[in-house]
Amino acid sequence: MKILQNKTLTDVSGFQAIGIHSGIKKSGNKDLAIIYSTKPAVAAATFTTNIVKAAPLQVNIENLKASETTQAIVVNSGNANACTGVEGLDNAHQMTQTAANILGLSPSEVLVASTGIIGVPMPMEVVLPGIKAACELLHKGTGTSAAEAIMTTDSFLKSVTVEVTIDEKPVLISGIAKGSGMIHPNMATMLSFVVTNANISKPLLSYALKDSVSDSYNMISVDGDTSTNDMVIVLANGTAGNTLMEEADGNYDKFKEALDFLNKELAKLIAQDGEGATKLIEVSLFHAKTQKDAKVCAKSVISSNLVKSAFFGSDANWGRIMCSLGYSGGDFVPEKVDILFKNEKGTIQLVKDGAGIPFSEEHAKEILDQKYVNIVVDLKDGKYGAVAWGCDLSYDYVKINGSYRS
Repeated sequence: MKILQNKTLTDVSGFQAIGIHSGIKKSGNKDLAIIYSTKPAVAAATFTTNIVKAAPLQVNIENLKASETTQAIVVNSGNANACTGVEGLDNAHQMTQTAANILGLSPSEVLVASTGIIGVPMPMEVVLPGIKAACELLHKGTGTSAAEAIMTTDSFLKSVTVEVTIDEKPVLISGIAKGSGMIHPNMATMLSFVVTNANISKPLLSYALKDSVSDSYNMISVDGDTSTNDMVIVLANGTAGNTLMEEADGNYDKFKEALDFLNKELAKLIAQDGEGATKLIEVSLFHAKTQKDAKVCAKSVISSNLVKSAFFGSDANWGRIMCSLGYSGGDFVPEKVDILFKNEKGTIQLVKDGAGIPFSEEHAKEILDQKYVNIVVDLKDGKYGAVAWGCDLSYDYVKINGSYRS
């Protein structure tokens, strides 16, 4: 597998993308994106676990069942089209219909995504003309402009592209994502759109995505809130020319490894860009009794606001980590736990066999002052492990979310 620098969605054969300003955002920033496969593609998607689901998610669930192929995704930022009732559903349908009319597709072959403020009607007087304009300009668009158009409070663009060889054919997988706040395990205010030229069946693509999401986007947390709009969509158009992947064989393993890598990299970028964040925190948990125990323990640590606050202040308060492990619901023996901090400034152990040990506060602070810190937790109780990602919780998080609507 190769990581392709400076490549994006439109470098994958058969895909076009564009981002424009339609008028939703008063700032004048890009706020509408179209991702389009010039060839019929199969799609897979995962959606938020929040039972309050925005209109676009409800429409997508219908369309994925109604059509075997999907060729376009319409995405807007600045308005979530969530909690908007029947009007919101009608507006989401209009968005798919408008794109379908311009691109010569069935509305069920178009998916839609929205992100932004909840409870505000969509300004369809600018959205629909914007969709029409974007579709007509697709041939001039770039994946970078699409990545810019899906951003809300994000402070930087999130894009990853990888290449893997299958049947001696170069298979590319490229993804863009947005996410900064309202981020919590089991999908969060995050959107991710992945395209690939791999030739893979719809059922196998769905299987691959669901498994991949469980170890990537579902292992990040910024603030403990699970959004109404989260989704990950993958389109595969088969233009790479590899033999159709229909079962979990060696070719599938290569594809899945690349998909997992891409999704984890995008997930880490989302965690790194947490609203007001100053540090990326990675929890590496080892030797749990079961995979479930490993995941719930790692998630609990990364989701703790007390742990996040301590890391913002570069305070080596390991007791908060032990506490978060204890209420996680994971099965482990507290008297066996080891806890270490590590990064490029070195490694320091703070807990051995469930109890604190002497350590250098100066060295601990030197490690915690860096922009990346790895919390290593060894439960010494089994063979399973998990990794989770998050960020510190700063004063700026409250400032940003105290005036989000303005």
